[in-house]
Amino acid sequence: MIVWLNGTHGAGKTTTSTLVQRLLPGSRVFDAEKVGETLMDISPGLPATDNFQHWPPWRPLVVDTARRVLDYTGGTLVVPMTVLVEQYWREIAAGLGEHGIPVRHFVIHAEQDTLRHRIESATPVPSPFRLQYLAPYAEASRTWLHQEAEVVDTTHLTPAEAAQEIAARVESDRR
Repeated sequence: MIVWLNGTHGAGKTTTSTLVQRLLPGSRVFDAEKVGETLMDISPGLPATDNFQHWPPWRPLVVDTARRVLDYTGGTLVVPMTVLVEQYWREIAAGLGEHGIPVRHFVIHAEQDTLRHRIESATPVPSPFRLQYLAPYAEASRTWLHQEAEVVDTTHLTPAEAAQEIAARVESDRR
């Protein structure tokens, strides 16, 4: 199984994924961003883009990597990865489905003001990169993302509380 933690940059996906992994026996964290970093390291570089997710190889490579890790280890992969383009999510979900891999898709959500405050309060310095994704996240949430995933509103939750909620939902379905 895959537990995909979606949401905008700076929402707390990475922190929450580590905590979820500790709560789900037999699980591992798979950072799909590393697949993008591998593509960015190709020399000479791939065509210029502002986001490695726009490169067509990224999505099937994420699917294939996840499938092969699960074939090797079994268990659950917790994947903290922002995907705000609906077509890209559909490609990933369909690819995993073709391999019979069930996906629990969660959105780590917080209100825009809360997200902005968290990003601007980050140390050592606030991230302009993260701030630029607030509007695309709001648009994806409004148009498709919140209908496609289980929303965990973290506006008033700690990462530990969010992780407990996600793990409880996953475990309740396993029973």
